[in-house]
Amino acid sequence: MENEGGKENLIAQLEALLFIYGEPLDFKKIAKILNTEAVEVREAAEVLKKDLSQNNRGLFLILNDGKIQLTTKPVFGKFLEEVAKKEFVEDLTPASLETLAIVAYTGPISRIHIDYVRGVNSSYILRSLLLRGLINRSLDPEGSNAYLYNASFDLLKHLGIAKIEDLPEYNKYKELIKNVAI
Repeated sequence: MENEGGKENLIAQLEALLFIYGEPLDFKKIAKILNTEAVEVREAAEVLKKDLSQNNRGLFLILNDGKIQLTTKPVFGKFLEEVAKKEFVEDLTPASLETLAIVAYTGPISRIHIDYVRGVNSSYILRSLLLRGLINRSLDPEGSNAYLYNASFDLLKHLGIAKIEDLPEYNKYKELIKNVAI
């Protein structure tokens, strides 16, 4: 099978796919998703890795044990740590509140579904909500590398509710979000 759009399109699709997943992916799984061969994915990954290795880029690829992951360059670790620290002393952002509502009303839910509902990558926000103790993460029993997110007891305590179903118009919003995520 050949991926339509040529090699450059395959590289761009690979980059977008790795960005949205945010976790290591197997070359075979990527090949299946992109409708191409694993060897072509490896070649595209090498080109993308070389492109990202330039000094003016903030991301790089980790290629290990048949898997690949897009991540930030270690040189930006201190900077990103400072950004994260500042976030914990500030109120939740509108994007964080949106993500928290999606998790609360539909959990357990995967990050891919959260991203689909929001239309953007939610990895950083989910990490922040996890560190604040507002959500929990558990391995998806049906997925290989996937996690499921749901509301934590601390969130229920902060909201002053005994169970998640006590959220305002719980059934209505759960159904609305569920219909978007399908």
